[in-house]
Amino acid sequence: MTENFKEGQVLEGKVTGIQPYGAFVALNEEVQGLVHISEVTHGYVKDVNEHLSVGQEVKVKILNIDEEKNKYSLSIRATQEAPKQADKKQAPKRTKAVAQQEAQPAGFNTLKDKLEEWIEQSSERENTFKQ
Repeated sequence: MTENFKEGQVLEGKVTGIQPYGAFVALNEEVQGLVHISEVTHGYVKDVNEHLSVGQEVKVKILNIDEEKNKYSLSIRATQEAPKQADKKQAPKRTKAVAQQEAQPAGFNTLKDKLEEWIEQSSERENTFKQ
């Protein structure tokens, strides 16, 4: 049966069943494989039913063939172009508050500066009392 199929091959299949962990796709009359939920599409998939339905024609890539167990691992995601990073996350806009925070020294630096100032004041007071 596996003579017809090779790992890395991309072909059309039909969704025959959906489970919480993925979808079963028939490659022909005798062979079907599993598209794991993580291989349905790029990004997070909470419910396979939101992306696939029984009877739907899909393009799949064969990721792995276990001939002993006659199991086919398939991916729909591998047949799709990955979304660009810029589309996923846009750089946050710089607000006035962010600009002000960046202009001010970090909290520990301010405390450090104050501590030096306080030590200097304390030393001056000690010298005043000693005289």
